Amino acid sequence: MRVGYSLGPLLSASEVLTCARLADAKDDVDSVWVPESWGRESFATLGAISQITKRVRLGTSIVSIFSRTPATVAMGAATLDMLSGNRAVIGVGSSTEAIVENWHGAKFEKPVSRMREFVECLNLMTSGERVNYDGKFFRASNFKMLNSPTRKHVPVFMAAVNKKMVSLACELADGVILYLRPLDELKKTVAEIRRASAGRQFEIALSLICAVSDDDPEDARRRAAKTLAFYVAVGKYYSKFLAENGFAAEVEKIKQEYGKGGNGTNAVTDRMLDSLSVCGTRQDCRKALSRFVEAGVTLPIMQVNPVKDAEGSFREMLSTF
Repeated sequence: MRVGYSLGPLLSASEVLTCARLADAKDDVDSVWVPESWGRESFATLGAISQITKRVRLGTSIVSIFSRTPATVAMGAATLDMLSGNRAVIGVGSSTEAIVENWHGAKFEKPVSRMREFVECLNLMTSGERVNYDGKFFRASNFKMLNSPTRKHVPVFMAAVNKKMVSLACELADGVILYLRPLDELKKTVAEIRRASAGRQFEIALSLICAVSDDDPEDARRRAAKTLAFYVAVGKYYSKFLAENGFAAEVEKIKQEYGKGGNGTNAVTDRMLDSLSVCGTRQDCRKALSRFVEAGVTLPIMQVNPVKDAEGSFREMLSTF
């Protein structure tokens, strides 16, 4: 089974490098992904990882189309590809209104239309050819890489929540990155993706909150529930999507707990946790992952949530999958 790992802000910079090195030593690990929101920067981190790994693909998961221009991402993609020996995968997404407007000072508007132009422009720029692009959101005149890219196309995966973005990913990207999709809903979305992307190679990646512990499975479940509650509380699109897909009561309770200064963990029901995450004992996690793979996911990306020490947790995770 091909598996990726997302090394996020719950790990220190040194722990990210340690885990990446461990992942690279396992033949069944497909890729290592570095998320970005308001902490660690993806390209710099992946550049460091590229120098201590030899095999795994290296992905951004995700960088925002509101915080960078297509030219900036194209240069980052080409540089990472050169450093890693053509192992880069560029995951892009629209991020959230709060992050875009409060922290980047940009207007969060028309994310689907903006994404279309961004990916069109990015694909042209990473080809190494001279680019002239005149769009509503992005313009480029005579852009051309000073250093020729080592390949004509760097794979682009598009993060998507709503149907319009999923449809756009099937049209323009090499893959889609899904997150927090209830299992029943996921099966329907995968069927739609397969119809829309029929006739070409297309990756269906799903990032999964993951916490593994044979010694303390309940602690692993609590760790996963805490992360799940956080995304529901701060993610406008995720909370709306989950409320519309069977978890309205849980979403409301999580928000209430956060409003009172809590972390929302107690409001995450077993049904919600089992439908959206991979957690518990190693056996529990293998069974859970198999359900998502059987639903049609081609690349599960395990989001690392350490239960105790990071390296020990990650080694247990690697041995699980």
